[in-house]
Amino acid sequence: MSGHLFRSYGSRYISILSRVWSGNSQMMKNSEANLRKTLETKFPQAKNIVVTDISGGCGSMYEIFVESKEFKGLSTVKQHRLITETLKSEIKDMHGLRIHTSTVD
Repeated sequence: MSGHLFRSYGSRYISILSRVWSGNSQMMKNSEANLRKTLETKFPQAKNIVVTDISGGCGSMYEIFVESKEFKGLSTVKQHRLITETLKSEIKDMHGLRIHTSTVD
């Protein structure tokens, strides 16, 4: 290990880069709870909204599932566009997003 890239904390070594990333304010903006709240506001009739950080905790990639009556009669592409439009400002800071939607029967 390079001494200038790692700092000793007792018996653990923590990368300087991981310390910088963990302090990223973007992670707070794009938390699972914040994204879910935004989607709940936009889709009040949703039966199910699940937001999962699949980036390993850094907040740069999410998987989203929304099941809502509001999607009835819309193509999958239009359903996904509604999600991306809703999260437009959050998405610009992400590396990736997986979207799954369905209608309530």
